[in-house]
Amino acid sequence: MDLDLKGKVALVTGSSRGIGFAIAKGLVDEGCTVVLNGLQQDSLLASAVKLGVTYLQGDVSRSADSLAIIDKLVSNFGRLDILVANVGSGASVKGGMETRDEWIRMLELNLLSTTSIVDAARPVLVASKGVILCISSICGVASLGAPIAYSAAKAALNSYVKGMSSVLGPEGVRINGLAPGNVLFPGSTWERKLQEDKDFVEAMLKTQVPLGRFARPGEISDIAVFLCSKRAEFMTGSIVIADGGQVQV
Repeated sequence: MDLDLKGKVALVTGSSRGIGFAIAKGLVDEGCTVVLNGLQQDSLLASAVKLGVTYLQGDVSRSADSLAIIDKLVSNFGRLDILVANVGSGASVKGGMETRDEWIRMLELNLLSTTSIVDAARPVLVASKGVILCISSICGVASLGAPIAYSAAKAALNSYVKGMSSVLGPEGVRINGLAPGNVLFPGSTWERKLQEDKDFVEAMLKTQVPLGRFARPGEISDIAVFLCSKRAEFMTGSIVIADGGQVQV
């Protein structure tokens, strides 16, 4: 299927590894000009070299950084067609142990990292009639035992996607969310959990995930790239779940 993405300019935040890197690779494979983003210079440079693309370092949970990133991107490429907001982290404290600072930290990582870059990119995406994809989690859809602050922040992100679709739609911009289940990649939380207690993880997959396995980053990337393409141009405000059947909604 031709996704008609050749020549599009895409920014993928949080893309030096894992799901973000896989999505960036998927877009490169479809002929997009891709710009990576993250906080760590060394990992960004290594990932950019692997894909043959450029990168813009910065903290997209901060408005000033987000504006600077978009300004540099437009200066270099003249436009932005696709924004994939992937920054996020589920590493938090046990439920009931959250402090005010931890709530703020998790909201910045999992919500404001999207809202800030969307706000900064909105004018150029309106100009290109572009598309936004926000990477969420099934933890924002159902209670699955994940850290409460993380789950609440992802639920807020899902609500943001649905609400902003009504704002951006009349401006010609689509916005959707993609909520993956358990994804395994080098350096991931699941890789660590497998090392700590393989039997527990395997039992969880067997009893809670109908397909009985982890997702591969490339599988999530394939869905993400489709959602960024014209083949999905009647979709906006949707939260697409890709979890091997774990959440029954």
